[in-house]
Amino acid sequence: MAIVGGFDIHRRQVIFDYLDTVSGQVRRGRIDPACRETLRVWLARFADRGDVTFAVEGCTGWRFVVEELQRAGITALLAEPAETAHQRGPKKRAKTDRADARHLRTLVAEGRVPVSWIPPGQVRELRVLLQLYRDLREEHTAWVQRIHATLFHQGVPGLAGRLADPQARALLEHGQDIGLSPAGAQAVAVALRRMDDLEAALGPVHAQIAAFARHQAGCKALAAELYGVGPLVAAIVRAFLGDTRRFSSSAQAVRHTGLDVTVYSSDDKRTPGHLSHQGPPILRWALFEAGHQGSRASSPDHLYYTDVAARIDANRAALSVARKLARRSHHILRRLGDQAYAPLPGW
Repeated sequence: MAIVGGFDIHRRQVIFDYLDTVSGQVRRGRIDPACRETLRVWLARFADRGDVTFAVEGCTGWRFVVEELQRAGITALLAEPAETAHQRGPKKRAKTDRADARHLRTLVAEGRVPVSWIPPGQVRELRVLLQLYRDLREEHTAWVQRIHATLFHQGVPGLAGRLADPQARALLEHGQDIGLSPAGAQAVAVALRRMDDLEAALGPVHAQIAAFARHQAGCKALAAELYGVGPLVAAIVRAFLGDTRRFSSSAQAVRHTGLDVTVYSSDDKRTPGHLSHQGPPILRWALFEAGHQGSRASSPDHLYYTDVAARIDANRAALSVARKLARRSHHILRRLGDQAYAPLPGW
């Protein structure tokens, strides 16, 4: 390879550092502002060259950089952030953006980039849709909790668990008649309207995700073979666990989810069971929710779940089942091979 380099991405600018391995010349600078058009113009200098490779960390903003690199015919390497930082070694001086770009360029030149999976275009779009669903769901839950808190604080807790009941909703819309203060009644009315708006947005998004999961081979296999995994969770696992063939074992797949238990150091004292939380948060959320299905008597993990729940608690039991689901997902997707990641036509 004749040119190797690295990008350090920020909201306002992209710092670059690249080396011409033939002449030995190093160029450094910044691309400002950090947007597609500016980057596209800058990459034009490498037109008609097939020996250019750039690495970028898999942090926010990597998508447009990788897409523009691929569009320009440049080899793009997506570096795993935690492993990239680990290869930097002990920090002996202040870390700067230029140092980060230089570090990536050095890793590319030495062939030591901890490469992460670059999802295809359809998976990238599915990830955006799944994240939208989760954001809407979390906001909906937050408004429900605000209503519960307001009702309890003003002494009307009996309707809190009946928000889906039309009669209870009618009473809440006239909150002063049930003992709420004027401000409390207004707060509940606003929260109910926000919930209605969110539910109207959630329905089409969920239907779109479910339609994809019911027809895509990888999602169908996950939903069919894993207890407690429906179309939504199957789509999340398939999109965010990615190509499991890049993992040498199912333990690495669990590590990718961030559900693995870690310690800071061997002599450290802290609460047992500390999770790494280094994987996609939405993937942990989906596996944790599916793990709670182990409490059902019909679940194949029911005995295991009840044993852990009796010894520790229900949340720890759900986490334990979630790790099992991550390992099984790894094996299912790996067994399907290319079929698990085949794009769905017309979606």
